Formats: sequence, structure tokens, C-alpha cells
Amino acid sequence: MDGLWPKLVLIFFTACGMILGASILGALGASLVREPPVTVMLRIAQEVKIWAIAAAIGSSFYIFEAFESGIFRGEVSAVIRQLCYVLSSLAGAQLAYVLILALTGGGRE
Repeated sequence: MDGLWPKLVLIFFTACGMILGASILGALGASLVREPPVTVMLRIAQEVKIWAIAAAIGSSFYIFEAFESGIFRGEVSAVIRQLCYVLSSLAGAQLAYVLILALTGGGRE
């Protein structure tokens, strides 16, 4: 996984999968304890979103190192690469959240 595109795809689907998995399994757990699964699914999807973004990117401190080297050492490509990783993670998390919204009827109850 040396190239930019394979890593972007992996980050995208990791963020997406974390939200989908957490929401669906959380809804299963909610149904076992007689809580409304749809409500729990929406809440979990919203609460896990920022954690999925951070986890999909990986080492958050490396991002700050890359920004520092890009800004202070003139390595603009490192900054652009890290921004692409963040945007890919955001897009994956947002897609999963939109899918959960669509699956649950858009939050209407």
C-alpha cells in the first residue's frame, strides 16, 4: 500500500465500516435490552462519527508532524497528502451516516 489512491480507498472504507458496524451491532444490542433500535442506531452513528474519522486516519500525531514539516520545511506535498487522508475519512464517515439515515427513515419517528 505505497500509493496515495490505495491508502485513500482504505481510509474511506475503514471510516465507513466503523460507523456501519457500530450502528448495526448497537441496534442489535438495543433490541436485546428492549430499547428502540432505530433511535439507538441513529445516536450511535452520530456519536461514533468523529472517532471513526480519527481511527481511519491512524496515527493522529503523524498528521501534525506532516503539517509541521509541510508548513515549516516547505514540503507542501506532505500537507496535501494528509489533507486528502482527512477528506477521505470524512467522506467515508459521512456516507455511512447518510446510509444509516436512509436505512432508518431519515430520523423520522
